[in-house]
Amino acid sequence: MKIPHLAVAAALVLAAGCSSSEAGTNGRNGTGAPDATVRISAADGKVRPDQGVTVTVSGGTLTSVTGASGQFTADRTSWRTTWTLKPGASYTVTATARNPKGKVTAVTRTFRTVRAPHTLGIASVTPAAGEKVGVGMPIIVDFTGPVANRANVEKALEVRAAKGDEGAWSWISDRRVVYRTHKYWHPHQAISFTAHLAGVRAAKDTYGVRDVTRSFAIGASNVTVANAKTHYMTVNHDGTAKKFKISAGKGDRPDTITTNGIHLTREKDRVTTMTATCQGKPGCDNYKEEVHLAVRITWGGEYVHQSVNQYYYLGRQNASHGCVRTTPEGARYFFDISQLGDIVDVTGTTRRFADEPYADDWKFWTRSWRQWLAGSALR
Repeated sequence: MKIPHLAVAAALVLAAGCSSSEAGTNGRNGTGAPDATVRISAADGKVRPDQGVTVTVSGGTLTSVTGASGQFTADRTSWRTTWTLKPGASYTVTATARNPKGKVTAVTRTFRTVRAPHTLGIASVTPAAGEKVGVGMPIIVDFTGPVANRANVEKALEVRAAKGDEGAWSWISDRRVVYRTHKYWHPHQAISFTAHLAGVRAAKDTYGVRDVTRSFAIGASNVTVANAKTHYMTVNHDGTAKKFKISAGKGDRPDTITTNGIHLTREKDRVTTMTATCQGKPGCDNYKEEVHLAVRITWGGEYVHQSVNQYYYLGRQNASHGCVRTTPEGARYFFDISQLGDIVDVTGTTRRFADEPYADDWKFWTRSWRQWLAGSALR
């Protein structure tokens, strides 16, 4: 007879206690075929969270497994948990199977996983939950401790983009991993991130104990190219391009050259105070000035902002201390549309953004895709 196809139940069950399993039978059942024999690979108190649980059947096919999220093999003779299990937790798994004559066998096992001697958690995730960000925005995950088994942790990190964008994780340090897309995100879509961290073996005797989920949105596509040679920047907002005069870093000293490469917008302020103290350095200018409509693009102090007077230089000559200055109209437009993670590509200078020493700078787009993939523990 035809075997009915039943969907797997994926609800996670945390049971109150520990009980022994109910065994399946191997006897004849009056139909001329032996019962299906179901085995659940779980011994109470001995299940390592990272090894999960497997259910197998002989003499039949599995029809359902409840108690944990998992997947069947194509022939439905085996099932395995998709993600790791929570340490020190009690689970009840029930599996049902049918023999070729349609006789149902059900087996239930309750077990407790091994406790974690040491734990690992997530200290922070950027962007924040519910935030709307730009098309260049990465997902930055910081852990509460060092990760030795990076591949184990990386396999537990899941990103879903409504428009199916391709991306990959790259390790910046043993406490930080970053997800970047191959190309920029498609604008106006929902993104979800889940760290299936509970039960992941991150280092010797160290396990994750809690899953973490974040959802955020990609907003408008804002991609700006600021050319220090032509002294103009082109701001492309969802396909509409506007061009504004600029003045970049004057370059009388290396630290006054605007850094070259793809930057990400970090924060913005309607008014911010910028200062420089030369402390006797030759050719250095002491200054302290209020700057309006300032959008930060490096942690080292570079912004796109409204020029503080000196409008004569805009479109003609580089005269700033390293920032990208623009007209009041250009600054207002750029400021109003800016969101965290927008692209600002500075061209025409000799100082590479990728070489800057600031550890907190977001230099993720200065790497080629091949270089980015080289930072993955799974490739």
